[in-house]
Amino acid sequence: MRPEDILVPTPSGVCCRPGGFHIDPTRPVEKALITHGHSDHARAGHGAVLATQETLDVMRIRYGDNFAGSAQAIGYGETLKLDGARVSFHPAGHVLGSAQIRVECNGLRVVASGDYKDVPDPTCTPFEPLNCDVFITEATFGLPVFRHHDAAGEIAKLLQSVRLFPERAHLVAAYTLGKAQRVMAMLRAAGYDKPILIHGAIESTTRYYQGRGIDLGQVELARDANKAELAGRIIICPPSALGDLWSRRFPDPVAAFASGWMRVRARARQRGVTLPLVISDHADWDGLTAAIAATGASEVWVTHGQEDALVHWCQTNGLNARPLDIVGYGDEEDNEPGSEAEA
Repeated sequence: MRPEDILVPTPSGVCCRPGGFHIDPTRPVEKALITHGHSDHARAGHGAVLATQETLDVMRIRYGDNFAGSAQAIGYGETLKLDGARVSFHPAGHVLGSAQIRVECNGLRVVASGDYKDVPDPTCTPFEPLNCDVFITEATFGLPVFRHHDAAGEIAKLLQSVRLFPERAHLVAAYTLGKAQRVMAMLRAAGYDKPILIHGAIESTTRYYQGRGIDLGQVELARDANKAELAGRIIICPPSALGDLWSRRFPDPVAAFASGWMRVRARARQRGVTLPLVISDHADWDGLTAAIAATGASEVWVTHGQEDALVHWCQTNGLNARPLDIVGYGDEEDNEPGSEAEA
């Protein structure tokens, strides 16, 4: 059996014909296996959804109780038989509940990574390398220029700025699911013990993380804070809020943005970001190549990101590789809730 007999790219995403399902489909399908809750991977309207409990909960928070015809939770390491295929979910280290999906059929093992990172994150289960024959990897930061280095050092940079400018508020843009909570947890790990203020758009996912036992310390809504007490405070907000009217209530704010894209100075300038924080929930170039090597796969399919460079690296290292060229995946910020959620 060939890999293409198990999984095949379609306009709706990667389809497993023997199992009768799609992985992270980009449009409504009869049966969807979802790797994580970001809206470029987890869409409403499917007939049936299989995902981790955390991903299902996030989909309910974002889309309401009727986000799919039916929903079934699966735990890490649990195996299910779906028609002619066996599937299991394994930690991806991207956000809370994120998973790689392993599909086995007639002895052939294919792993779809979803989004992943291979660095420590106190808010989610660490990435688990999986042996397989074919590895389907993301490539969001699939260029050698992207090396994210030490996220803790970026948090230290933020705290140093707070100490240097106690009269100014620090607005930290971060994606509402995963990145915002990771930044909060890392601030606590660095010894920051003051209440962290958040934009209203981040509240529901933050409260969910806390309900799952993730310690984020005292978190308060920015809209409830006394304006006279905002100097020297750290406020976490969606990226869209940095340029919104909402940001003008804060005293001489320092605009920060926690993202792997802050490695590109032009992106920071375009955003009006004066304090770029290179903190990513995706694997960087070294992480991507290390993850591929760890799988032992002889064939690699590359999707959503800098596909060509990673395909070239695989081929120069003796691996069969191809880009999938599936449209519909991208930066999770594209579908982030905006500042209107603060009203």
